[in-house]
Amino acid sequence: MITSTERDELLGVVRKIKGFIKAEKEFGIDELILKQPGKPGFIEEAGRERLEDLSKKVLSCKRCGLHDTRTKVVFGQGSKNAKLFFVGEAPGFEEDRQGIPFVGRAGELLTRIIQSIGLKRKNVYIGNILKCRPPSNRNPAPDEIKACYPYLMKQLEIIRPRVICALGKFAAQTLLDTTKPISRLRGEFHTWNGIKVMPTFHPAYLLRNPSGKREVWEDMKKIRNEISKITD
Repeated sequence: MITSTERDELLGVVRKIKGFIKAEKEFGIDELILKQPGKPGFIEEAGRERLEDLSKKVLSCKRCGLHDTRTKVVFGQGSKNAKLFFVGEAPGFEEDRQGIPFVGRAGELLTRIIQSIGLKRKNVYIGNILKCRPPSNRNPAPDEIKACYPYLMKQLEIIRPRVICALGKFAAQTLLDTTKPISRLRGEFHTWNGIKVMPTFHPAYLLRNPSGKREVWEDMKKIRNEISKITD
C-alpha cells in the first residue's frame, strides 16, 4: 500500500507526462517513444524536430492576443547543444524591436552574469515564457502563459539542457507549477521533468535592487558547480 506522499508524487509525474503529450499533440506529433538513457527528460519524439522548424511555427503564431501588438516574435537564441538554458519572463521594448532575447540593460547584466561563471552567451540558450512582448511591459496574463508555454516546453525537449536557470517569479512559478515567491524558491535546485532548475532573481530586478546581486552570485556558483560535473 502506497503512502499519501508517494501517491502525490506519482500523480505529479502523471500530470507532467500528460502535459508533455498535450504539448506534442498541439504540434501535430502523434508518435512518441520513451526516452532512452542519456540526457534527462521524460519523452522524445521519433525524428526530433529541429529548432529551426519550431521557430517557423512560432513566428506565425496567433494563439493569443499579443500577436496584434508585437513588432517581432522573440523565439530564443543560443547554442543548440547548450548545457545551461536561461528562461526569462517575456520580451521587453528592445527585444520586441530586435527579435532577440535580453538585449536591453537587463540583457547586458545577464551577459555579465553568464561570463561570471566562465561561459559566453553563445555557449548557453536564452528564451522566455512568452515569445511576444506584453503591452507596456505588463505582467504576463495566465491565458498568455497557457498559450505560449508549449513552445518553451518544446525548446527544452529539443535542446535538453542539464540545468535550467529560471529568471524571476513568472519563469520559476511556471516551470515548477507553484505559487511560492521567488525569494523562497531561489538558492536550491528543483526539478523540471528530470532537469535541475535553479530559480534566481531576474536581471531587471537586480537593476532596481542591486543588493540582490550577492544572492544571484551564490545561485550562479551552484549552477557553475553543477555544470562542472558534466563530462559528456
